[in-house]
Amino acid sequence: MMTPYPKNRIKTQKQEYDRLRVGKEALLRIIDESEISESVYNSNAIENSTLTLPETEKILLEMEVSRDVSLREVFEAKNLARVMEYMRMKSPEEEFSKKLILLLHQMLLGNINDGIAGRFRNGQEFVRVGSHIASAPEKIDQLIEDALIEYSSDNETYFIDKISKFHLVFETIHPFNDGNGRIGRVIINWQLSRLGFPEVIIRDKEKKDYYRAFQEYRDDNKTKTMERLISLSIMESLYKRITYLKGQVIIPLVDYAKRIGKPAPVILNAAKRQTIPAFREKGVWKIGE
Repeated sequence: MMTPYPKNRIKTQKQEYDRLRVGKEALLRIIDESEISESVYNSNAIENSTLTLPETEKILLEMEVSRDVSLREVFEAKNLARVMEYMRMKSPEEEFSKKLILLLHQMLLGNINDGIAGRFRNGQEFVRVGSHIASAPEKIDQLIEDALIEYSSDNETYFIDKISKFHLVFETIHPFNDGNGRIGRVIINWQLSRLGFPEVIIRDKEKKDYYRAFQEYRDDNKTKTMERLISLSIMESLYKRITYLKGQVIIPLVDYAKRIGKPAPVILNAAKRQTIPAFREKGVWKIGE
């Protein structure tokens, strides 16, 4: 189990967010839309896309990219943005399901690989992720059903623990030939949205911890690393929105460190641990004055 400390802090943050957000839907929508390119960039970068954040932004704005980018990477960016926008539009009214997971995958891999888009692995389509051999194709359907039932019927477990466990199980099953990670991270946000939380960004900079979380789960059935990663992402997302909702002046964290006379590395470390209300925009740590 996670320690009570982050749980209490998340509860307090969520209460403040819910109080401040009333009548501010337009502002929250602008914040969500401003994060799409960052979210797309990070999710694709975790899967080793070569696109930079500025290139991803240009592709999503239909602008020309200076270097010769592969058509596949262009479609990967555009399709993932479309999946995220669909999630944002539909998640308030629709519980996620196997049918929905397949639809999101169809949207993600359409025009990239239509032969595998919108379906689970079958026949002899075995895959290996590092040293882990994913679930046998004939078992995928039932395993996904079981994971969905376990998630939806468990009303006792803390929500971050539930979401973390589902993500670990989903990626361990690895139901698709391609696109598992990106769909899995969209599902995290679908689940959070259903609970009234803003979206989070699982960042490429945290890739080492993210991959370690899967290793720990597959080796020892441990979920703590993923729980910590997702809880920090939630706190950061809440802090960002609370800062904007309060109308605070936002400054880079390095300037904040100078103002309060503390070494920048100390303040940066506090930001990474989310013990101060700091958040990232385009990879730069910021804070409200």
